[in-house]
Amino acid sequence: MAVLINEQIKASEVALTGLRGEKLGIVSRAEALAMARSAGADLVCTSLMSSPPPCSLMAKGKAKAAAQKETAVRKAETGRASGHGSKEKVKEFRFTAHIEEHDYETKLRQADKLLRSGKPVQCVVKASGAKEAVAAKAVLERLLADLKEVGVKESGIQTSGKGSQVKVNPR
Repeated sequence: MAVLINEQIKASEVALTGLRGEKLGIVSRAEALAMARSAGADLVCTSLMSSPPPCSLMAKGKAKAAAQKETAVRKAETGRASGHGSKEKVKEFRFTAHIEEHDYETKLRQADKLLRSGKPVQCVVKASGAKEAVAAKAVLERLLADLKEVGVKESGIQTSGKGSQVKVNPR
């Protein structure tokens, strides 16, 4: 998500918020820029997903610093932070839709061990076709039931054409 500042904002009207967080209503871009200049502030737009876009008046230079900080936080969250100390990789366990019982038990034990040590795991079930997709989801549902004592799913089971996946965080 890019942060647009002052003249970078191209919308004809903006939903404006003042320096102290007060709602100033919908104003023209020119009026918002004039208010920013008279207050010695920047006009900042953080979302282009709504019309008119929400914009705020921010102290000069604060917007750029906030945008850089947000970018750094987002990179750290996705594990792409440069340098040392970046977020550790999540262990991924791959299953097939028709996994043999012994293989399932082995991977279940490994996932259980990691979750007990406080590390999250990603469980992926590969499927080739619609018929296997149902079986793939069933494998993940069984896995979640077997791991419910030590882990909790981060979000629902995500299903795509190639299979299903779910991230499990330690309790």
